[in-house]
Amino acid sequence: MTYSEKKLYNTAFLLSLFTIFYNILEGIISVIFGIEDETLSLFGFGADSFIEVISGIGIAGMIIRIRKNSGSPKSKFEINALRITGTSFYLLSAVLIAGIVFTVLNHKKPSTTIWGVIISLVSIAVMIWLMKAKKRVGKKLDSDAIKADANCTKVCVYMSLVLLASSGIYELTGFTYADAIGAAGLAYFSVSEGKEAFEKAKGKECEC
Repeated sequence: MTYSEKKLYNTAFLLSLFTIFYNILEGIISVIFGIEDETLSLFGFGADSFIEVISGIGIAGMIIRIRKNSGSPKSKFEINALRITGTSFYLLSAVLIAGIVFTVLNHKKPSTTIWGVIISLVSIAVMIWLMKAKKRVGKKLDSDAIKADANCTKVCVYMSLVLLASSGIYELTGFTYADAIGAAGLAYFSVSEGKEAFEKAKGKECEC
């Protein structure tokens, strides 16, 4: 392996670490304000961030593996991380659906969704930067695995856009069910990500 390739793999690993720590911070802030403001979509977004931490740890393990041997199969650690990630996404979608039913039946609405707007805007900016940075490294290394990870970051952007739309609509119009609709959108993406994680654990290559 050349010095240049080692530097690129180090960059990929540092990006995976940044993803982990950023999601921890985002998850803590989102869950706290989601509970405080009774915003189901923001709470769900925060819970998703914690699941992304598990996924990120698996990605970090993958980078270490392919740095040693790019042609090696997924390690048991990576497969377990994917299975835990998939299960967590399915559980999150179930919790969100239950929350939506409770919210609609009891006509609950958030006290404010301004934090959803702020957090989603920050997340969109960070995730777009991460996606581009990972793609750039993946192309230079000609690594399908790193490029696939970059493509999966798109889902985080989509989820941030869902949060932004639902939080913005509620903040501007006061539409009662905007938050519940946003939570439904997050539940949909959670099911998709859960399915994707299990397919990857089985060895299938996914396009995210």
